Amino acid sequence: MTTLTLATRWNPIDWPLTHGPIPNAVFVAGWAALFALAVGRGRSWWRVRLPAALITAAALSLLLGVVVDGWWHPFPEGTPEYVTWWIAVALLGFCLAGYRMRRLSWPRRGLALGLSGLVLLLAASEVNIGFGQFSNGRMMLAPWLTKTNGLVASKVSQTLSARPEQVLEDVWQPPAGLPAKGTVSVVTIPGLTSGFRARDAYVYLPPAYQATPRPLLPVLVMLPGQPGSPGDWVLSGQINEAMDAFAAEHHGLAPIVVMPDHLGSTWANTLCFDSKIAKAQTYLAVDVPRWVHHNLQTATDRKAWAIGGASMGGTCALQLGVNAPDVYGSVLDMSGQEEPTLGTREQTVKAAFGGDESKFEAVDPAHVMARRKFPDTSVAMVVGEHDDEFRPQMEKVYQRVQEAGMKAKFELMPGRHGWVVFRPGIARQIPWLAQQTGLTR
Repeated sequence: MTTLTLATRWNPIDWPLTHGPIPNAVFVAGWAALFALAVGRGRSWWRVRLPAALITAAALSLLLGVVVDGWWHPFPEGTPEYVTWWIAVALLGFCLAGYRMRRLSWPRRGLALGLSGLVLLLAASEVNIGFGQFSNGRMMLAPWLTKTNGLVASKVSQTLSARPEQVLEDVWQPPAGLPAKGTVSVVTIPGLTSGFRARDAYVYLPPAYQATPRPLLPVLVMLPGQPGSPGDWVLSGQINEAMDAFAAEHHGLAPIVVMPDHLGSTWANTLCFDSKIAKAQTYLAVDVPRWVHHNLQTATDRKAWAIGGASMGGTCALQLGVNAPDVYGSVLDMSGQEEPTLGTREQTVKAAFGGDESKFEAVDPAHVMARRKFPDTSVAMVVGEHDDEFRPQMEKVYQRVQEAGMKAKFELMPGRHGWVVFRPGIARQIPWLAQQTGLTR
């Protein structure tokens, strides 16, 4: 599809940023800019300044790696190799421009900075293609474009539920005038029991929730990865759009989705344990369900409650599935880890439990599943087929959940680790979630 075709069909902010002419043009322009910055005149450029730029870029890349992965350590698994590579390319562009500056006129200095900006745009585009954070400009602008509604907190006197041998869709008759789309609201879910200080949560209510009698819908609790925020599943995952599409095929029915904060801040990692770091497990197993029961009309049986997440959020979902099985009957683990971690087992146990390994083993999913069977819990596991870091871990976890007696399935998605897997992954698993939670057959 050509850019001209795109321009005649869609708003420019809907043009794809992960495939097609836009990222291809950025790729060509970025490499051409880097080549233009690397080619110079005179012996001093080839003998001194070009080698100096290469050495400086390499040194800065190594230093950045030490600071990020060695000192700060925001990612337990370390920065992905492809991200490190493109950061190095961007740094090289700025170093080449910097070593040119002294001998250039002001207009040419502006040109050099513009070329280095194109190299930076190339690096950002390639990282975005790998992670899939922004599939188009609208998604990139979502924090400013997305509108949220006030929560429908009023309760109706008439509700609708299914008998044990039925599913909710069997007894549901949509009324006339039912909205075509659900609503997304930003709410505060306080940590009354846990004391956990959470950021605002997001709640999706499907069209059927607007009806009277109100069907008692199942609840899906969805957790982002780390780093992350509760809004990620709406702003990057487009879970509300996936739910609306499902509801359109099922007369307005879809699960309620609650997207709470289990981190406390973007870069924090609570491990989802009750530990020295935070009482995140109590927050998700007690405070969040209690808030839902108090503010919404939903199904209450554990079978009607599911918990899911991606990356660290997927790890967390499985933790809640085995440590709070009376609350959550189904688990969706997307690209999760083999075990909760801050980098190494030693680092994790020291930070969370003061070095007491037995406290870690008491709540670590692998150890819990080795001690106990979960025949009434269903688990779906999803991971990118080219995810060299997380796929082997997920395969080990899949073996363990089977040995623990869970009803489990394992699916591969195209791509590596990121929203390129999470976004289509959640859309693909909604029918399974609806079946497990008693919404559909």
